[in-house]
Amino acid sequence: MDHKRELTSVDLAALEGELAGYEGAKLDKAYLYPEDDLVRLKLRDFDRGRVEFVIEVGDVKRAHVADAAHVPDAPGRPPDFAMMLRNRLSGADLVRVEQFEFDRIIELEFDREDGSTTIVAELFGDGNVAVLDEHGEVIDCLETVRLKSRTVAPGTPYEFPSARFNPLTVGYEGFVARIEESDSDLVRTLATQLNFGGLYGEELCTRAGIDYNVAVGELTDDQFQRLYDIVDELGTRLREGNVDPRVYYETVGEDGGESDGADGDGEPDRRRVDVTPLPLEEYEGRYSETFTEFNPALDDYFYNFEREEEVEGGETQRPDFEAEIEKQKRIIQQQEQAIGDFEDDAEAEREKAELLYAHYDLVDEVLSTVRAAREDDVAWDEIEAKFDEGAERGIPAAEAVVSLDGSEGTVTLDIDGTRVTVDAAEGVEVNADELYKEAKRIEEKKEGALAAIEDTREDLEAVKQRRDEWEKEDDEGGSASEADADEPTDWLAEASIPTRSTEHWYEQFRWFHTSDGFLVIGGRDADDNEELVQKYLERGDKFFHAQAHGGPVTVLKATGPSEPAKEVDFPQSSLDQAAQFAVSYSSVWKDGRFAGDAYMVDPDQVSKTPESGEYLEKGGFAVRGDRTYFEDTPAGVGVGITCEDETRVIGGPPAAIEGQAATTIVVEPGQYAQNDIAKRLYREFRSRFADESFVRKVASPDQIQEFLPPGGSRMVDE
Repeated sequence: MDHKRELTSVDLAALEGELAGYEGAKLDKAYLYPEDDLVRLKLRDFDRGRVEFVIEVGDVKRAHVADAAHVPDAPGRPPDFAMMLRNRLSGADLVRVEQFEFDRIIELEFDREDGSTTIVAELFGDGNVAVLDEHGEVIDCLETVRLKSRTVAPGTPYEFPSARFNPLTVGYEGFVARIEESDSDLVRTLATQLNFGGLYGEELCTRAGIDYNVAVGELTDDQFQRLYDIVDELGTRLREGNVDPRVYYETVGEDGGESDGADGDGEPDRRRVDVTPLPLEEYEGRYSETFTEFNPALDDYFYNFEREEEVEGGETQRPDFEAEIEKQKRIIQQQEQAIGDFEDDAEAEREKAELLYAHYDLVDEVLSTVRAAREDDVAWDEIEAKFDEGAERGIPAAEAVVSLDGSEGTVTLDIDGTRVTVDAAEGVEVNADELYKEAKRIEEKKEGALAAIEDTREDLEAVKQRRDEWEKEDDEGGSASEADADEPTDWLAEASIPTRSTEHWYEQFRWFHTSDGFLVIGGRDADDNEELVQKYLERGDKFFHAQAHGGPVTVLKATGPSEPAKEVDFPQSSLDQAAQFAVSYSSVWKDGRFAGDAYMVDPDQVSKTPESGEYLEKGGFAVRGDRTYFEDTPAGVGVGITCEDETRVIGGPPAAIEGQAATTIVVEPGQYAQNDIAKRLYREFRSRFADESFVRKVASPDQIQEFLPPGGSRMVDE
């Protein structure tokens, strides 16, 4: 079975009460171990003496009191984050430990004469630790988060995720109503909608004697009542600290799988796989150890589990660099999406302000009417009713009123199809000015997100460097002669590079080869789009297009033009790269956005025959049937120079180009026109190669510009 790596919401609910017993302990010193994303808080308790509290938010996500013998040695020079914690918390009293709602978030509040400080540990997603001042503003955090839904960044108010449903405190009617909102089966509903997760969703079904897969709509009143009683009992036990912790094991065979085998002493070879605050019926019959408190159980599990992972067959296991690289890439993609959202939101606020001025008299009439009515103590409901009557009589100002909110003192208007909410106590100018201010505030968040992306890219490169160093050390175990034989040519250092290239049929279009070797071609204009579909789109190929006007027809080729058509099972990496190509060379880039959507269909779904009554412009096509969507695809292009087999400029999705070129420069939407950025890339390439004449021959600014998207660009590492 899979080993537990993260605490659940149930675990934190059990911990909350147990950790409350440590309130009053004073913080002595704080440590940060960046390589593990681990924060260690060393405290002194009057009754217990030394107390070690650990928070880990990397691949393993946990927060608990640890045995002093189980904490890592103090690192050398403390990082800035650790120094900040020591400056704010040394001598401070722990006054509050609390789980946020029923989420995987735990707060530790410390008080000192000069103020209070709260540490918020996020044990979900990519994990994070944020430090807040007494006003809830972020002082510092391990990871800067700038998404449309929430922001966690130094100098900004900390934003919790949207509050999750808490099944441990809700009444019976609310419990039933929440379940009935689901259209899934019971176990999935308990796991996701009630936030129990998969294991506890199954456990609740087992205890209630209900089949996992029964549809929610088929549950009886008796089954609802049994479920609620079990959840209510669980909540009571967790709140009262009535726990019976267990560490569960699996028996391991020689092949590493679960077995009934034994070691040389006749004792079963067991490995820890889970830790829970209560015994589970799901694990009935599985070997376990009992503990009197949950903290020691967690410490035993995670300390020994990590040691078992580190030592496998007497050798240190290779860190999962690929998982960390994917994590950093995922963060960058989220940040890029957030930037696009910030731009759209800021523009929307400015448009609302301009609409107020464009319809000044109408808006002023509505606001003046509301203010006059309020001065006469007319109720908000009566004012809204008057506007409804006016709308029925065709009065334009009344027709524009969508609703009134007396609790907020606002009026929502529909102006040219856009809804704008204004403060009824203020005039048109003040309301427009507030909208402009909001647009500016959003743009400031965008600037912060841009800075955060740069930080994340640095983290990504650091992980790649650690991976390369690890692999280099592994390679050094081979013989010197083997290493010399396999040593690739360092083309950047070569004094003279011979040029060699061949003309290919697809060079009349935009093109690249995916990291899996498949050809992708795209149109540069309407004529190219027509030719691609009519001449080169064949059975087995895939047709891609951005969900934006002005995008190129993009074809992922299964075979060459002289080969017979055939069906191909394309790898997901090739599909993703073709989608990124379609987005990057569309109007998404020209508009300065960092992500967009694309779709994929089969060739027989693409036609030049329009729907009845419609007209297709040149380069346009009708697409019928179901589509496969690639949402929030990042806009990004890599431009590189190849030196083996052929010497030329190539361009396309970075993931494809970086594996084929001797050196690559990644560009993103930015401020430099096509010809200007082409010159900047040319100068950068010349600085990388010892043979500058080679760059002039194969990668002139004009040749580079052929691979750049229309619109402004900038180098990512500028």
